[in-house]
Amino acid sequence: MERAHSLLLNEEACSQLAEHQRAEFVFEWLSYLKKLLPATDRADIKQHQRRLVEQLSGILIGSPGPPARWLLAHCLALLYRLGDPLAASLLVERCNDIIRSKDDSPSGLPTRLAAIACLGSLYEQLGRMLVGSFKETLANLLKAMRNAESQGRYEIMLSVERILRGLGVSAVPCHRDVYKAARTCLTDRSMAVRCAAAKCLLELQREAVFLWTTELENVATLCFRAFEGSNYEVRVSVAKLLGTLLATAVEPRPHAAPRQGGRSRSSLEEVMDLLTGGFLRGGAGFLRASGDMLKGTSSVSKDIRIGVTQACVVFISTLGSSWLEANFPALLSLLMELASHGKATHTPVDAVVTRCCVSFILRSTLGSLLGEKAQTNAAKQLCLAVATQKRAVDEALTDGNMESRVSAADVSASQHVLVCCLLELGRLIRGLGSTAAPLVTDGSTALLDTVISVLLHPVSSARLAAAWCLRCVAMAMPSQGSLLLDRCAERLVALKSSPEAVAGYGGAVAALVAGVQHCPLGIPHTKGK
Repeated sequence: MERAHSLLLNEEACSQLAEHQRAEFVFEWLSYLKKLLPATDRADIKQHQRRLVEQLSGILIGSPGPPARWLLAHCLALLYRLGDPLAASLLVERCNDIIRSKDDSPSGLPTRLAAIACLGSLYEQLGRMLVGSFKETLANLLKAMRNAESQGRYEIMLSVERILRGLGVSAVPCHRDVYKAARTCLTDRSMAVRCAAAKCLLELQREAVFLWTTELENVATLCFRAFEGSNYEVRVSVAKLLGTLLATAVEPRPHAAPRQGGRSRSSLEEVMDLLTGGFLRGGAGFLRASGDMLKGTSSVSKDIRIGVTQACVVFISTLGSSWLEANFPALLSLLMELASHGKATHTPVDAVVTRCCVSFILRSTLGSLLGEKAQTNAAKQLCLAVATQKRAVDEALTDGNMESRVSAADVSASQHVLVCCLLELGRLIRGLGSTAAPLVTDGSTALLDTVISVLLHPVSSARLAAAWCLRCVAMAMPSQGSLLLDRCAERLVALKSSPEAVAGYGGAVAALVAGVQHCPLGIPHTKGK
């Protein structure tokens, strides 16, 4: 393989090898050439450019495999960028001829795929030097996609993405054509094609203003349909696309102002309505979604709800920490509406999935984007949300008899809000550690009183979440462990006639004792008595 380490392909050494060894030799040479070209003097590259183009073109029509064709495309584009770029248009025309050919032989498909990959790399590296031929190239690629198999559609989408990246604003005349092709591929049966289409649309939205203005709702619906039956890679790619579009709609880029007559920006409520609609109804049309609701069934799969959750995280992360800090109260209110929505918690399984999704959004944003001061303020907001829900529950319990106590909508909906808020409140306090002490001593927040009051909630999930939150407080501030244990034990004895009190305070005592192992000073031995 040392003979492959040269600027020109050693054809004599290559011809002496067996066929399978020859492919390995060519791959080794391409890998070396990719590293060598940037370090070679430009005069040397121009001197050998013609011969190099001939050798690389020979590999192009020799049916290279996927790794070889990607290396080949990169090397060709690098050669023209570092050497003389004027002859690149001839290679573009040759690649277009290969794509237009009707060769259905076994060697024809790999050659066409290699030509498609070369076009993408050439336009990405040379950009506007090839602007004169890009309309013909793009039309050729989109036409070829109509009859292409999944591998061909995948390569074409990747190539179009690179063309858009290289040309930038110069590709505006073809944006609509690219959008029409990519939206079809976004719901393709092949997962790889869906990923490539999402990446292509993500590149397209940098210059195509209509994607986050007039077409925003249509693209969002397409993304919800793309989530259905998807795998992890598809969900990540499509969520990045949807989240970025929504963030741009809320905070448009300065240089990408919409044209006259277009929408200037979307509000947080409008964006969250789109995401909530996808979470509750998925990508189904109105009639299908309404029919499923009438039958009492849910048409929304977990894939869609997880994808919407990831898109929400991308949306918030793209807008950044300053935006989150300023808009957290409104965002929390909208997330809690989703957590308590009847369609999102129709069955126990739906309720668990919804709570996990909302908790994931809170943890992924509050835990990674905000600093210490902002996290403290967020904890206060969560505490206020818990207090508001607890007051609503208390009013529902005092207004009716035992029958209305069980069936009250406020009580059943509040448990999901309380669980999400208390779990995130506990995580924030545990992360803040001793710096969360002002939260405990702040009389306006009354954090401990608020959390302890939830131990009397009629639903066990809310009581357990409150017990876990107290455990986090004791772990963050060990000095509170003994005090909380005394307080819960006293209330347990005083309210032993109440089943909810016994279960709630008993769970809190168990949680506090279990958390002692994480506190270096522990608790006094006499507490066990």
